Amino acid sequence: MSNFDLVIQLFLQLTVILVTCRIITILGRRYLGQTDVVCEMIAGVMLGPSLLGLIAPNFQQWLFPKLPIITALGDKIPNPSMSILYAISQIGLAIYMFLIGLEFNTKLLKHHIKSAGLLSAAGIITPFILGAIASVFLYQNGNFFQPKVLPWSAALYLGASMTITAFPMLARILYERGLAQTRFGTLALGAASVDDGVAWCLLAIVLASVKNSINIAILAIGGGICYVLFAIFIGQRLLKAFTNMTKRDGGVSRQTLTLFLIVLMFCAWFTDITGIYAIFGAFVLGAVTPRGEFAQQIRQYTEFFTTSFLLPIFFVFSGLNTQIGLVNTPALWGITLLILAIAIIGKGIACMLAAKLAGENWRESATIGALMNARGLMELIILNIGLEQGIITPTLFTIMVIMAVVTTLMASPLVAFLLHGTSYEKFTV
Repeated sequence: MSNFDLVIQLFLQLTVILVTCRIITILGRRYLGQTDVVCEMIAGVMLGPSLLGLIAPNFQQWLFPKLPIITALGDKIPNPSMSILYAISQIGLAIYMFLIGLEFNTKLLKHHIKSAGLLSAAGIITPFILGAIASVFLYQNGNFFQPKVLPWSAALYLGASMTITAFPMLARILYERGLAQTRFGTLALGAASVDDGVAWCLLAIVLASVKNSINIAILAIGGGICYVLFAIFIGQRLLKAFTNMTKRDGGVSRQTLTLFLIVLMFCAWFTDITGIYAIFGAFVLGAVTPRGEFAQQIRQYTEFFTTSFLLPIFFVFSGLNTQIGLVNTPALWGITLLILAIAIIGKGIACMLAAKLAGENWRESATIGALMNARGLMELIILNIGLEQGIITPTLFTIMVIMAVVTTLMASPLVAFLLHGTSYEKFTV
């Protein structure tokens, strides 16, 4: 396939992706009360083999070719068309996570650090233990992990997958409903960020065991800690230069925007190369970026293009790996229900009880539990990594995607229901 053909196919792919995501978003928001990010998740699954592949398999495979290309020497290489989509999706994901970090209220979190810590601990320990126990059963009964994966690695991976919270989705629900700056909204964001950070460290250990290199785990955990400390104590001061440039120029100039995007891409590259992935570096950068006119204008320049164009590409790319048809027996559906129950009990109910113990009322505690229970975007990321790195099989990938979609679908309606009749109701959509 020539470069010209790749460009032509890319334009058609993007057209189909954007049209589908827009239609599902309109329907989902109007009739199901879902946020855009949830609807885009569903659209991604629909464009994959689970729906489009059933209706028009030849067209689906032609439009989104997953099969590798075989060279003249017999070597298999990833299809360049999908590699391009993957690269674009990662750019959108990094910028979006920076925007989420920009919304993170670090000052408010400091006043509730103990509550956030208790909530975070409940959201890590309980789902991890339940996930690790479930992995023992899955490891011994079925084709769910690749042969090279050791039992303890399988336990770490499934435990980490259960620990994940849909941090970007949680933040977007709070942002869209005007709750990001509230106390319980900040608690949920703080706990979710810590939970996901721990999950990435666990994933680094799993990848180290699969690749037989402890250096991977050391680099990921050590590099992540060094990056956070540098960002808080040094980077935060250096970033004030952008505030000064904005005041000097009477706003964010093209040169200032370009320079900041260079910083953003470098931060994403650094954390990606260490093994904790680009989204972590982008989020931390957003969290330490000085607030004020500079932050507001950066958000205005990047938000709409990222959320409307770049981010949907990631959801569709993930949906292309989801094959619901693989869950085709009563036993597999039973396992899917078991995984779903473990996810809800381990995350949603545990976090609800922890929030209540931290002093929240039952309504707000249940709202925090519903938000923390959603897996969404972050679950798709860790599942894609597990599939690409040869940790899990497509069957377990599909089961976990179903769990992620269901727990994510639950979040928005539950939040709307729980906040009905409260002072927060005026924020709901």
